[in-house]
Amino acid sequence: MTKSLRALLEDLIDYAGLFPPAALTMQDAVRNYARYREGQYAWALGKFVVPKERVREVPGEFPLSILGIDEVKNIDEAREGAFVEISDLTLLDEIKRRGLRAKIRTGGITPDAFPPIDDVAAFLRACHARGIAFKATAGLHHPLRCVKPLTYEPNAPTGTMHGFINVFLAAAMLDDAEEILLEQDPHAFAFDDDGATWRDRRVSTQDLTTMRRDFAISFGSCSFEEPIGDLRALGWL
Repeated sequence: MTKSLRALLEDLIDYAGLFPPAALTMQDAVRNYARYREGQYAWALGKFVVPKERVREVPGEFPLSILGIDEVKNIDEAREGAFVEISDLTLLDEIKRRGLRAKIRTGGITPDAFPPIDDVAAFLRACHARGIAFKATAGLHHPLRCVKPLTYEPNAPTGTMHGFINVFLAAAMLDDAEEILLEQDPHAFAFDDDGATWRDRRVSTQDLTTMRRDFAISFGSCSFEEPIGDLRALGWL
């Protein structure tokens, strides 16, 4: 485990097991999150994502990201610091003015739910230019861009999915965002204690730490085991 990869992944994965395509019961999602908190990769685990109507069903010791309070779709409903899900970048100036943060939907359970690479890169650059922190939601189950089934159902439709390593390294190297988002070759990436490399581009571990703290906050995933399993299969964990 290198320091740069640790800096990139620390507290990165907000657990959204209640939501599709997993859509677990509260009992199962709570049981899973409690187990992950005690597991080997607890350091990569972020918050437990829950609708505001169900907060009382969650153990009080869980750190929460509450849909409808901490994460909203309407600027007028947002309290300071909340993430507002947008697709219209013209809203970012108002988000900045109100002291809010931005959220991008990076996928879903149908192929058309995945935004084009150019749109993701534009979102990252627009947020960075305004000093707005962001998180991502949906579709980032795998480290690298890939074609995978979009749900866990038999004969599920497949689609091209964004990778969370792609998205968060693109946020760190914005000049090359489109190319990084497009990358599918794991050998194009390297991580050591001093920094992370994509092809001939490099970002320091310190800059990754700062980026994660101030800019690229986390992503929500209905699975914690799938992203971790993929990272292990790549030999990165």
